[in-house]
Amino acid sequence: MHDLIIIHEHPDWQKPLFAALEKRGIDFGTFDLKDAAFTPEALPKARLYFNQASPSAYVRGNTRAVPLCMALLKAIEETGAPVLNGSVAFALELSKSHQAALLKRLGLLGPRTWVFNDPAALLPIKGDIPWPVLLKPEQGGSGARMFKLNSYEELVQILNLQPQLWEPDNLLLLQEIIDHDPAQGIVRLELLGGELLYAMRVVSHGRFNLCPSETCNPEDGDGDGACDIAPTTAPPVEFIPYPEVSDAAVAGAKAIAKAAGLDVCGIECIETPAGPFFYDINANSNLRGPIGAAFGFDPFERVVDFLEATLRSIA
Repeated sequence: MHDLIIIHEHPDWQKPLFAALEKRGIDFGTFDLKDAAFTPEALPKARLYFNQASPSAYVRGNTRAVPLCMALLKAIEETGAPVLNGSVAFALELSKSHQAALLKRLGLLGPRTWVFNDPAALLPIKGDIPWPVLLKPEQGGSGARMFKLNSYEELVQILNLQPQLWEPDNLLLLQEIIDHDPAQGIVRLELLGGELLYAMRVVSHGRFNLCPSETCNPEDGDGDGACDIAPTTAPPVEFIPYPEVSDAAVAGAKAIAKAAGLDVCGIECIETPAGPFFYDINANSNLRGPIGAAFGFDPFERVVDFLEATLRSIA
């Protein structure tokens, strides 16, 4: 019996958190989803579980980690044990169409989205789609399988040439491109326990993998990160502390976290004159140490504070 079990698939992402937990003397164990098994009759025992699985597992050859994680979370929840970022939060992260529907329900701005399992189904409405648009997977992660397409014909061509784009769930979507200044980038807000931890601007320089983990996008920009989908000559992604984030962006992110039951999350938006356009919700929140340091704290220590407070509340 541990006080805490971290459920994960990418141990390099977890190293700063593990170090902070060890420093604090918290009794914790881990459940690595890459090649694992469990039985509902004898689940790994803990007072608290923290899900840190990512939908991008398949880009690292760990496709089976996602369904195993969902099965494990549901089995644990059936026992009544508390799970942070449990099955409901994880299901939201696995579905960009669900995220788009949530934004609509909350009255928040988001890009128009077309979900399909056969491009032929889009043929009658191709004139209504504001080309160019982004092709995205339903189950996203690390910028995988994202393309800017200028026409319906390009969509058909790329799916004929790369049928593997349908993997792992055979569902894709097209999403409206929201105009913004690329030099300003997008805004990512990290929330912990429903409150803003910090915000940062992320300048992509044309890259799609905007994972804030220093494992994926090293601070020195040296080489391609561990989760890059393909080699690129584009400049490294820039992560810039953003204390000037708008009140509207913070309020919208808090509303998303509350409605979705997200205990720890990273929410991405684009600031426009009409207000923030939200477009990505990450339940697996990869924090970035140098950004926290710019605000005067270690973000992983803040997560441990939150975990300790949660443990006290269930004592």
